[in-house]
Amino acid sequence: MSFCLELHLQQTQDYEILLSKAGFKDAKKMIETHSSNIVYVKPGAKILGSRIIGLPPIPIGIDESGNTITLPYTKPCHGTAVVKLPVEKEEIDKVKAIAIK
Repeated sequence: MSFCLELHLQQTQDYEILLSKAGFKDAKKMIETHSSNIVYVKPGAKILGSRIIGLPPIPIGIDESGNTITLPYTKPCHGTAVVKLPVEKEEIDKVKAIAIK
């Protein structure tokens, strides 16, 4: 499945915003405290069709039982949001493959 995060957020309501208009440090803290399984990626990593920006390392929360990921989403002039969205297993595998070891 080809997935584009920007398009998904524009065209569907199938996601949950856990935090909005925040700084990256607050977003990082929320992901780390609310996700049981966390992987870290480098800034610029492409996840769900978008480059993830922020202070390294960037946490991505993974819930394999619910097939969801939680990630920071930064938009210039809007701040950083923490978004939890359903994804297919293949997308979770892609995130794990680019994780910092």
